[in-house]
Amino acid sequence: MNFQVHLSKNQSLNLGSNYKHLVSIKREDLIHPYISGNKYRKLKYNLAQAKAEGSNILLTFGGAFSNHIAAVAAVGKELGFKTIGVIRGEELVDKIEANHTLKFAKNCGMMFKFVTREEFRNKISAEFIKNLKSEFGDFYLIPEGGTNDLAIKGCEEILLDADSEFDYICCSVGTGGTISGIINASKPHQKILGFPALKGDFLQEEISKFAENSNWQLITDYHFGGYAKINPELIGFMNQFKSAHNIPLDPVYTGKLLFGVMDLLNHGFFPEKSKILVIHTGGLQGISGMNELLRKKKWPLII
Repeated sequence: MNFQVHLSKNQSLNLGSNYKHLVSIKREDLIHPYISGNKYRKLKYNLAQAKAEGSNILLTFGGAFSNHIAAVAAVGKELGFKTIGVIRGEELVDKIEANHTLKFAKNCGMMFKFVTREEFRNKISAEFIKNLKSEFGDFYLIPEGGTNDLAIKGCEEILLDADSEFDYICCSVGTGGTISGIINASKPHQKILGFPALKGDFLQEEISKFAENSNWQLITDYHFGGYAKINPELIGFMNQFKSAHNIPLDPVYTGKLLFGVMDLLNHGFFPEKSKILVIHTGGLQGISGMNELLRKKKWPLII
């Protein structure tokens, strides 16, 4: 992609003398201010394919607080693609200015099509896609969350040869694309732990479609009630973690991931002297939108 990106780096955490482990965080969130983490990885080869096909229109799907929608809009502005976001929830059509993610995407030039939740569930049907092409013309389709074969290829580049020193690789899981790429790039001695941000058993099957190795496990105890669900305990943990390590966490993915990793450390899940690498997949743009909801609940804000 022809814009400036920064190489991610591993940042070791000082957890104090109570822990006999090495824990590092791969700072994928530092790749780019708006196209960061796994979103950069997933879009990299999809954008190359769109260019190869001669398409200058990107169409994708997402909700009102979607990191993916924000990233696609930003990359369209950076590289000159026209972008279209099919958004779940027709009631949002007059709430763009009040929503941080949608307002950002609009300011980047993204056009929106708001659909009902029922329509959104059928978004990959042939008839739905046909109707979209009748409305917008030919476009390059990027799935919700960005996960497809080309996205997996991009996510395989998250791990470097130097990361082979780690025994465990931990990452959050949304659609399953990021962890699939990490699994494919991992070494036989490594165990990949995925921390789903939402409830449901479907992820096991989805990951199995892309993952080439079997050295992985889903840790399903830290979704906090479901996708984008949080509570004051999680907020307190995120704020304390940022104060201690100067690393911001997002409330949908990495906050739950790090909460889970630290809880497993406290309960002796990892053998002593384990080397653990945690993947920070970005998503920090979602903090503003979440804080809007927290203000209404009169809960503490995410710092």
